[in-house]
Amino acid sequence: MREDIVRRIETDKLIAIIRGVEQKYVLGLVQALLDGGISLVEITLNQSGTQEENQSFADTVRMVKDEFGSDVRIGVGTVMDSAQLAMASEAGAEFIVSPNVNPSVIRKTREAGLVSIPGAMTPSECAVAHDAGADFVKLFPAGSLGPGYLKALRAPLNHIKFLAVGGIDEKNLCDYMNAGAAGFGVGGNLVNRDWIHAGAYEKITDLAKDYVRAVHNVH
Repeated sequence: MREDIVRRIETDKLIAIIRGVEQKYVLGLVQALLDGGISLVEITLNQSGTQEENQSFADTVRMVKDEFGSDVRIGVGTVMDSAQLAMASEAGAEFIVSPNVNPSVIRKTREAGLVSIPGAMTPSECAVAHDAGADFVKLFPAGSLGPGYLKALRAPLNHIKFLAVGGIDEKNLCDYMNAGAAGFGVGGNLVNRDWIHAGAYEKITDLAKDYVRAVHNVH
């Protein structure tokens, strides 16, 4: 399964990041993303969440798995310790995303048979993540660093597969891909809460199609 997820990320290149969306909206949102051609979804943990909120989060992950099966590949984001990793794995996560580099979490993610995507910024952090077993390194915040930074980073680190996350939209995506990004995580620029609350899922579908089109149009 792990190898299948790695290949899906390499092929599709787009992971939609769902952060802070109420459970009642999630299925409609995921369907809208899927209709637009995006089938990789990351649902993020809230680090300050209560036990009840964490249980609701796990239920949301299971709900998406039950509804969409293998049509949607689901990951859990903002995983920072072993307990959160265990919760994500038990809920059915197929890939694990972190904002930081924690070699213990990376190793345990791989031991659990899941895809590891830790977040890093400096060359040293990226190398430590890769050496610990990361499948991809999430360059974060990519939008603040710019495609030139990614290009410079990949010069000595071209053996590492980078995902650009933070500030990515359908207009600048091609610049990061040309700089060497293997894929992208896209959050608020795509998962627009105003549209979600208004039930305007067709706008999310249309924008998802724009992202997919942008990926395919990169030369």
